[in-house]
Amino acid sequence: MGILEKIAEIEREISRTQKNKATEYHLGLLKAKLAKYRAQLLEPSKSSGAKGEGFDVMKSGDARVALIGFPSVGKSTFLSLMTSTESEAASYEFTTLTCIPGVITYKGANIQLLDLPGIIEGAAQGKGRGRQVIAVARTADVVIMMLDATKGDVQRELLEKELESVGIRLNRPKPNIYFKPKKGGGLSYNSTVPLTQCSEKLVQLILHEYKIFNAEVLFREDSTPDEFIDVIVGNRVYMPCLYVYNKVDQISIEEVDRLAHRPNSVVISCGMKLNLDYLLEQLWEDLALICIYTKKRGGKLFLLLNFYSDLRCFPPKTVVLNLFGLLIHRTLASQFKYALVWGTSTKYSPQRVGLTHIMEHEDVIQIVKK
Repeated sequence: MGILEKIAEIEREISRTQKNKATEYHLGLLKAKLAKYRAQLLEPSKSSGAKGEGFDVMKSGDARVALIGFPSVGKSTFLSLMTSTESEAASYEFTTLTCIPGVITYKGANIQLLDLPGIIEGAAQGKGRGRQVIAVARTADVVIMMLDATKGDVQRELLEKELESVGIRLNRPKPNIYFKPKKGGGLSYNSTVPLTQCSEKLVQLILHEYKIFNAEVLFREDSTPDEFIDVIVGNRVYMPCLYVYNKVDQISIEEVDRLAHRPNSVVISCGMKLNLDYLLEQLWEDLALICIYTKKRGGKLFLLLNFYSDLRCFPPKTVVLNLFGLLIHRTLASQFKYALVWGTSTKYSPQRVGLTHIMEHEDVIQIVKK
């Protein structure tokens, strides 16, 4: 029996098993086996075949956004509207056959937008180049799930299922579970909150499925068995997702209102260029980038960008040390004495800070050498 058949058999058994107190251990074991088989399915084949055309593109800019969706939902049209890149768009499916990059310039940030080929049901098992598309999506900072508003919620449910099966968790925080395998000593099981879904026996059974008999486990929240399995596997990706419903000009106003009020959802029309500005604002919020300016020594501090030598965007909680090699030349790291910072991250302006100071949005920094 192949891996695909084993996965299908376990999924059927999970669906027909009644969920209650008596079957929770059995379901936990089935979920652990399912996660293990799916991980084996994603491993690259050892047999050396003919090398094809490269699919991924070099990461550039301040952030990367991946466009995921079924064929003919408007991904290529959206890329052409938002960037200066022309992506071929047509009325037939699978117009885009490779990854096409573009750049969105917004609030001083360069955001790389990737137009990926349309994926179909069963992409996680490799259908329609689905593995390559999903592998590129794992490297993104934010996923834009482009959906056809005329198809209802069918496309969204199918895409979420495909991404979930390959370890991409959308709009969910990382489980607050401490897990560390040990060489001996058995299982150390503790929790700081009352647990209703993961008992010590269930945790032990799941660990035994992965041939782990000595480990330290600490639950800091009431987590599910699926979340505990994600922590054991360790290769899950947690990222924000923006659900974008295109072609809203073809549905009723009541349906538009229903879709617009769903969490993390935006309604647009690429054909009529509707609501694209609001989509950019929501994308900027999900990326959570911070802009940092550098100030030349002796220059006056005004609210004009002309007095600053450079502007770059960084992830949140960026420290001064991370700026070297990006915003500041790396050779200055050895000559660093202290930095002067103006902005909301300081108690007063300017404040003298060290390499571990956490920068905030629109801070200004001046480096003082030894």
